[in-house]
Amino acid sequence: MIVTRFAPSPTGYIHIGNVRSAIYPYLLARQNNGKMILRIEDTDRARYVEGATELIEDTLEWLGLKWDEGPIVGGPHVPYFQSERKEIYHAYARKLIESGRAYADPTPPEKIDEYRKKCSQEKVPFLYRNFRPDNPPEWQPGIPLRFKTEPKSYSWHDEVMGDMHTGPEVLDDIILIKKDGYPTYNFAHIVDDAEMGVTHVMRGVEYLSSTPNYLALYEALGLTRPKLVSLPHILAPQGNKKLGKRDGAKSVTEYRDDGVLAEAMLNYLACLGWNDGTEQEIYTMDELIKNFSLDRIQSSGARYDETKLLWMNGQWIRRIFDEQGAKVLYARTQNFWPEVAKDASDDYRLKVLSIIYDRLKTLSDLREMTAYFFADPEIDLDLITNNKFLKKISEAELESLLKIVISKLSSIAEWDAGSLQSALNDLLQETGKKPAELFSLIRIAISFAPFSPALNLTMEVLGREKTLARLNAVARAI
Repeated sequence: MIVTRFAPSPTGYIHIGNVRSAIYPYLLARQNNGKMILRIEDTDRARYVEGATELIEDTLEWLGLKWDEGPIVGGPHVPYFQSERKEIYHAYARKLIESGRAYADPTPPEKIDEYRKKCSQEKVPFLYRNFRPDNPPEWQPGIPLRFKTEPKSYSWHDEVMGDMHTGPEVLDDIILIKKDGYPTYNFAHIVDDAEMGVTHVMRGVEYLSSTPNYLALYEALGLTRPKLVSLPHILAPQGNKKLGKRDGAKSVTEYRDDGVLAEAMLNYLACLGWNDGTEQEIYTMDELIKNFSLDRIQSSGARYDETKLLWMNGQWIRRIFDEQGAKVLYARTQNFWPEVAKDASDDYRLKVLSIIYDRLKTLSDLREMTAYFFADPEIDLDLITNNKFLKKISEAELESLLKIVISKLSSIAEWDAGSLQSALNDLLQETGKKPAELFSLIRIAISFAPFSPALNLTMEVLGREKTLARLNAVARAI
C-alpha cells in the first residue's frame, strides 16, 4: 500500500507552498487506494504558535484533503504530534548509541563557533565530524546527542530530480536530540516515517542537500529507504527567488477570506509545477486524482502568478453556477455581500447574483459590484460629463435624452428582460444615438458604477419603480 504524509510545523499561517506539499501526497495516495497521514512536527517549541495546528486542519478540510490518520481521526500510530513521541525517538537514539553511531556532545556553542571561525580562516569547509569530543560522556537529557557519521559516497533516485550522487564530503555529525530532549527534524521524520510505514516522502527541494545525511541514518538504523520526491520551489512572480510573504503571496486563509474558492485554490496549486501533458487547465478533484503522476512533476521552479489564480477562480465561479446551479453558488456567498444588502431577501440577492456571477473574479467582488442594487447610489454627474462617450453631449441634450428614456420605459406593459431590450432598441432608433452613448447614460444614471451587467437585466432586477426613480433624479440634477 502506498502511504504518504503531510507533516507541517505549527509555526504560523499556512503558506501556499505548504499546501502544495499536502496536495501531491493526497493525490498519489487516493490514486492508488493508499492513505495519507497528517503528522504535526511541533518539536521546535520556540517557534510554536498557539492555534496553528487548528489552522492547518481547517485549511486541509476546506480544500477537501481528508487525511486517513492523524489528529482528530486517530489511527494505529498515535500520537501524531511529535512533541508527544519523545520516548519513541529516545528509543531509536539508544539503538544508535549501542551500535556506536551516536554520542553525547557537551561542547558549548561558543566552542563550536571557534571551530567554525578556524575553518573559515583556513578556508576549508566546516565539518563537525573533524571536531568530535575525545571522551564524550554518557548521554542523558540535557546534553545534545549527535550522529556519528561514517563518510562515504551515496547514490539514490529521486522521483523528480532523477539519479543523484554525492561524495563523502557532504556527510557530517548532525544533531539527533537537542538539549531540551526534543529531536531535530533530521532525526524525527526518519523515525516517524519508518514507524508509520510511509512509502513516499514528498517535500521541498531545499531538503535535497540534506538527503545524504538522511540516507546514512536509514542505513545506521537498518531502515528501508522510502521513495524520495523533491518538489520544486514555488518562485516569486519575477521568477528570481523562492516565493515569500514579501512577494505579495497571501496565506491560504487570506485567499479564502477574499473569496477564492477551494476548488480554484486546489486546481491552481496542483498545476503549479505539474501538468499531465495536455492543454487542460481546469481540473476537478476527481480529474486530478485520475491524471496525477510523479513523472509529470517538473524539476524546475514554478513561477507564482496571482493573476492566473484569480482567472481560474472566475472560471470556477462560473462552472459551479452553470453546472450546479445558482443556489449552490449563492450558499457560498453569504459572507461577501455589501453591508447595504444585509436586509435584502435571499430571493433578491439570488437574482442579483444570477446576472453578475460571470463578472466575478472572487466572491468578495460582490461587495463593490452590487451595492447599487441594494441602496440608491450617490449622484456624481462627473461620471457622466467625463465619460468618453458622453462628454461631447451638452447637458441640455443629456437631460432631454433621459426624459425620452423615462417616457419610453414608463409605457412598458411588462417589466421583463425581453420587453426592456425591445424598448432599448426602439430608443436607439428614436434618439439616433449610438448604443455606447445611450446605454452608457442609462447605465451610469441607474448605477453610478464602473460597470454593470447587461442593461436590460440590471433594470429587470432593480425593478420599474427603482429604475425610473433613479433616472428622474439624475434628470433633475443635470
